Amino acid sequence: MQPTSQLFPLNRALALDLVERIALVLFFGALAWRLLRSWIDTGSLVSLILLVSEASVVAFVLIRRSTTDVSMRPADWFIALLGTTAPLLVSPTSGEALASDLVCVPLILMGLGVQIAAKLTLRRSFGVVAANRGVKIGGPYRVVRHPMYAGYILTQVAFLLTYPSLWNAAVYVLAFAFQIGRILAEERVLSRDPSYQAFTAAVPYRLAPGLF
Repeated sequence: MQPTSQLFPLNRALALDLVERIALVLFFGALAWRLLRSWIDTGSLVSLILLVSEASVVAFVLIRRSTTDVSMRPADWFIALLGTTAPLLVSPTSGEALASDLVCVPLILMGLGVQIAAKLTLRRSFGVVAANRGVKIGGPYRVVRHPMYAGYILTQVAFLLTYPSLWNAAVYVLAFAFQIGRILAEERVLSRDPSYQAFTAAVPYRLAPGLF
């Protein structure tokens, strides 16, 4: 039998994990409705592709592997939840796009492709809150340490160019700030693993080669 002191953090982590999943599903449901209406009304491929992109996040969160090596810092949970749910607050607008579909559709498809490649590499090791669900180093992780976040940024830039508004810009700026916080929190947890230390030595950049 596990000591009570060990069971309490475990039960707390499981409860927080459930809250996180429920919040993500609720926020995604509202975004899915907005994007589906936009696609039906305008035929916008950008809206449809963003819907697929965000749906993949929810799907992988729901099937991910559980772990006990997860950060219990309230700040890490706050950053992770806002970093994941904030992008779900954007909304298609009726204003003029800043770039044509010839630019935005390939850009958002590129971002989706990077995300999917990263998720397929992680499989059930995908998570939201900083945790160690196993170190994966294949696929796009050979190029940067956080390719999934790089993919998110590409899709978000494409959506913002298609639907420019102060609201959408503010949402994505906030989301980007929290994504950086998530990256730093994840690396703090993972750096305790010798295999991740070797990974960071082999792949020096987090999001973009030569930049960050």
